[in-house]
Amino acid sequence: MGKILLAPMDGLADCVLREVLTRIGGYDGTVSEFIRVSGSLLPHRTFLRVCPELANASRTRAGTPVVVQLLGSDPQCMAQNAAQLAELSPAGVDLNFGCPAPTVNRHGGGATLLGDPELIGRIAAAVRQAVSPAIPVSAKMRLGVSDTARAIDCALALAAGGVSSLVVHARTRDDGYRPPAHWEWVAKIREAVSVPVIANGEVWSAPDYQRCRQVTGCDDVMIGRGAVADPFLARRIRALAAGDAISDERGDDWLQLLPALADFWRLVQLRVEARHAPGRLKLWLNCLRRTFVEADSLYLAVRPLRSIEQTAQMLESHGIPVSRNALPRAA
Repeated sequence: MGKILLAPMDGLADCVLREVLTRIGGYDGTVSEFIRVSGSLLPHRTFLRVCPELANASRTRAGTPVVVQLLGSDPQCMAQNAAQLAELSPAGVDLNFGCPAPTVNRHGGGATLLGDPELIGRIAAAVRQAVSPAIPVSAKMRLGVSDTARAIDCALALAAGGVSSLVVHARTRDDGYRPPAHWEWVAKIREAVSVPVIANGEVWSAPDYQRCRQVTGCDDVMIGRGAVADPFLARRIRALAAGDAISDERGDDWLQLLPALADFWRLVQLRVEARHAPGRLKLWLNCLRRTFVEADSLYLAVRPLRSIEQTAQMLESHGIPVSRNALPRAA
């Protein structure tokens, strides 16, 4: 089977969740949240703050490679910052042409750049020339801004710019995350370019993964929200590919997930200010409700809580072993 990659998800899949999900296993690689490039040369500490895995040979503690994603619209500035990033030896540099967020797009970044294939090609070429050939440069794009009219042109421009692979999220910017994902367009792009294309969008289950590969013809698939909602998804995919039976029962899976929730709670307290830690837990639990009925009851129990201590007590009452050794960051 091909590679299974964990998608970059701004505001959701930070280094803490990357650590927990890759420890559960099944992923061949992952991509950091985007680092915004806007007119200045970023210091090393900025790259390390978003992607602390750079200090661990650009890998999570589970050994999964982490590619660092840059977002910006100025070719020269993107190139200068990519060169700065390259000094930290990332597993790769990824270019964001897929973010649909209005705050990003209003400032000329993300998916709005798909309206100008020539510009994104120049960005790719500038970054590719700025870093060592030993560091892969990839890109992530959507099918367009409001329609697919320029999808092929964008993919061809990025390939001509020198990207080594291309992730295609099978929706336009204006589609947001509304289903369906137009996998048939990923197939068209794959047939048009000479670089490997990685399919992305609406993979929530192992059967979804199989259908995605069949429709797109892609060997490799990137999983985003489906991985957050079901931390065992990559393992389920690999089990199905190996011919193993896939159970619809999630009770045992929930029990297996409890130590991972404990790890997440411990690590997130070390990552963010104490007042933000309960909110981060609620964010993930809200996603887990899609897969686990137990997550629904736990989410409803912690939702009104604000303090570290109250939240920890509630987690313990739901069978989650909470460590008292790691003190939260000072507010």
